[in-house]
Amino acid sequence: MSDPLPGASEPEPIRIPDEDLDDLVSALSRTMAEVRQHGVLLDRLGSEAGTEPDAGPGSEQPDPAAEGEPGAAPPLFILAMGGAQYAVELAGLANWVTHLLLPAYGREISSTRPWCARWYEHPEAVARLHGLWLAWQELTAAEAGRTGPSTWHRDHLDHALLQLRSPDGPFAACTTSPSRPAHRLLSTPDQLGLAA
Repeated sequence: MSDPLPGASEPEPIRIPDEDLDDLVSALSRTMAEVRQHGVLLDRLGSEAGTEPDAGPGSEQPDPAAEGEPGAAPPLFILAMGGAQYAVELAGLANWVTHLLLPAYGREISSTRPWCARWYEHPEAVARLHGLWLAWQELTAAEAGRTGPSTWHRDHLDHALLQLRSPDGPFAACTTSPSRPAHRLLSTPDQLGLAA
C-alpha cells in the first residue's frame, strides 16, 4: 500500500450499526463457505485437467472421455468410482453428512423414520446421499441465485430423505437390529480379506 499524499487526511473508519452486524456476519460466513467450496472444486478440476499446459489455438486434442480411452476424465458419480478416488469422495461425503446434513435434517430415529449410523455400508444410501451432496454444491453456490437453496430442498432433499428414511428403505432393518448381518458392504469379500 502506498503512503498517503502529504497533507491528505486519514480516511474515517467504517462504522456499522449494531443491528446490521448479524447480516454482515451471515453474509461473510456464506461468502467464506462459497470460497472454501470453490477451492475444493478448483482442486478437483485441477487434478482432473492434469498438468499439461495449453498449446494454444488450433492444437485441440480429441476428448478421451468421448472416445472411451484410458485417459478419460474420472467419473463424477461415486458409484462409478473405485479405489483411492472412491475413498476420497466418500470421505468428503461423510464430512458433509456428519457436519451439515445430519445436524440440520437428521430428526429423531424411529421405526417409521430409520437411519443407520453405518450408512456408508449401504450402496443405495451412498448413491442417494452423493447425488444430494452434488446438488447441494451446485444449488448453494452464488451462481444458483437466491432460490437455489429452496430448489435444493424441494427437488432434492425432501425426496432423498423420504426414500432413505422410509420404513421399507435401505435402513429399515437397521433400526430394529443394528447388528444385522444383512448390511451390504460396498467392498467385495476378497477386498476385505474375507474370501475363503
